[in-house]
Amino acid sequence: MSWKGGWVGKILVVDLSKKSYSNMELTKELARDWIGGRGWAIKWLYENIKPKTDPLSPMNDLVIATGPLTGLLVPSSGKVVIAAKSPLTNGYGDGNIGSHFGYQLKQSGYDAVIIRGKAKAPVYLYITPNGVEFRSAEHIWGKGVFETEYIIRRETEKEAGTLIIGPGGENLVKFATVMSEHGRAGGRTGMGAVFGSKNLKAVVAYGWKTIPVADPDGLLELYWESKLRIIKAEGYKKWIDQGTVMTVEWCQEVGTFPTFNFSEGVFDDAYKIGGEVMVKEYKYLRKGCMSCPMPCGNVLISKSEKWRGFVEMDYENVALLGSNLGIGDYNVVIVLNQYADDMGVDTISLGNVMGFAMECYEKGLITNKDTKGLELKFGNAEAALKLAEMIVKREGIGDLLAEGVRAASEKIGKGAQKIAVHVKGLEVSGYDCHGAPAMALAYGTSEIGAHHKSAWVIAWEMRYGREKVDKAKPDKVIEFQRIRGGMFEMLTTCRLPWIELGYPLDYYPKFLKVATGLDFTLDQIYTIADKVYALIRAFWIREYGHWKREYDYPPSKWFETAPTKGPSAGMKLSKEVYDNLLDMYYEARGWDKNGIPRKSTLKKYGLDYVIEDLEKIGITLSE
Repeated sequence: MSWKGGWVGKILVVDLSKKSYSNMELTKELARDWIGGRGWAIKWLYENIKPKTDPLSPMNDLVIATGPLTGLLVPSSGKVVIAAKSPLTNGYGDGNIGSHFGYQLKQSGYDAVIIRGKAKAPVYLYITPNGVEFRSAEHIWGKGVFETEYIIRRETEKEAGTLIIGPGGENLVKFATVMSEHGRAGGRTGMGAVFGSKNLKAVVAYGWKTIPVADPDGLLELYWESKLRIIKAEGYKKWIDQGTVMTVEWCQEVGTFPTFNFSEGVFDDAYKIGGEVMVKEYKYLRKGCMSCPMPCGNVLISKSEKWRGFVEMDYENVALLGSNLGIGDYNVVIVLNQYADDMGVDTISLGNVMGFAMECYEKGLITNKDTKGLELKFGNAEAALKLAEMIVKREGIGDLLAEGVRAASEKIGKGAQKIAVHVKGLEVSGYDCHGAPAMALAYGTSEIGAHHKSAWVIAWEMRYGREKVDKAKPDKVIEFQRIRGGMFEMLTTCRLPWIELGYPLDYYPKFLKVATGLDFTLDQIYTIADKVYALIRAFWIREYGHWKREYDYPPSKWFETAPTKGPSAGMKLSKEVYDNLLDMYYEARGWDKNGIPRKSTLKKYGLDYVIEDLEKIGITLSE
């Protein structure tokens, strides 16, 4: 088997400790059998870092991986996956980021970068077709992301692709992210902290090589056909106007808008921070990634003299740093998001952990003594911004909250664990699931912890019937995980053309054919996606040293309390219903009743070596 394009055929391996680098061939087996992005990342991490590795030690590896369609004329092909063992969850962690970095990396002659070790002093990497430069970052260490990017572009090339951390990553905030292009973020599982633990301020790529393509004319024809299909799709204009922020009004309507630390599903001031008011009063421009015909980036400017901000935002930013904190002033939400982006911390986890702190304060679980006099009440904008600063700087109670909501709740005790909204240590993103069992299942079984990206089934569930309990729900979660968390994360292209505008999935095997010269079917891609999920699950089990089905449960708050207002008023998740759905999910995945892949399942995917690894640490595998 060989290919004629798409992949460029080389992986860069960097050793920061030795300030050295080498090139590794991208084998035809790795290309065909794991495709790229998340597929390469989990295979490398499982096979090359030792079990129980400290995520913030030099022994943890960073993987930055493109896919065969990255950087080509394919709709929304500007993604790259950043992965490592997560310091937030101690399991598999990754995130994708949309920018021009992947394009520039491939034009530099590399499909992926693996970063090992730890630099003796702060550095940034500058990757070009001429090799790798280890440049001092001491002059930018401690600076915010926005200023750092400006300085780096002056020192390299203004068109360079950048991946940068801020003080949040330097201070090892467990949910620090990697940032790019004034507002693009990825790696909410703490990938920014892994950068910081390695004294790595940034990775910069600038290339001029041509990315090989098997059938250039066919690629161009497919692209223009696709672009026309997307821009003529129903809903395109509203998407261009509002992007994901239109979700505010929808979530409010169905009662899933996270409010007061996921205690309610509606917010009285939702109309003040929704998509419609954003377009009328705050939107300045829109921006997108490489080769994107439907840019999602809403760049907003605040209108207040007190709260001055200019930042790119989407739905999750508004939900977690708005309604979840009881803040209904768009100006404040903009400023909070700008601060988070400049400091390089995840807006979702930040809003979640601050909402948790506010509920703890109002319930008396933490006091003024703990907060140094800061009144952490819902809706207190000044307190929210001050708390965000304390978290980034790891000052006072901010030092505890910087560890994430799971660790903070365990330290506080006194029942705080029951109001900590997370799965496996990763904070839940922007959908309250008191009355959405399928979406709760998607959170519970997400491959990185509580994240919506891989299986956003909530809109489907509202149409299908939130009260229904049948096999269709776990089947839909798995279907979405195969597509969103599997195919798109391996191709490293964006899912939004499909999920938002109905772009047909069968275009992707066609693009693979014209890019690489190889034939893939959707079913073949989905099988590889299932293999990736099985290996990710094995990674979690190996790192934890044991496994319980309770690790796949959503937050206890959804089982034990009920919203008081809106369409979800009085609703609570039923433990019996959830267990029923989880059993069906495990059976469909070929996993046992505890969520451990069966021997037959691992053998089916060619993962026989995993059986020996897990049995060696005392894991009992079913046949």
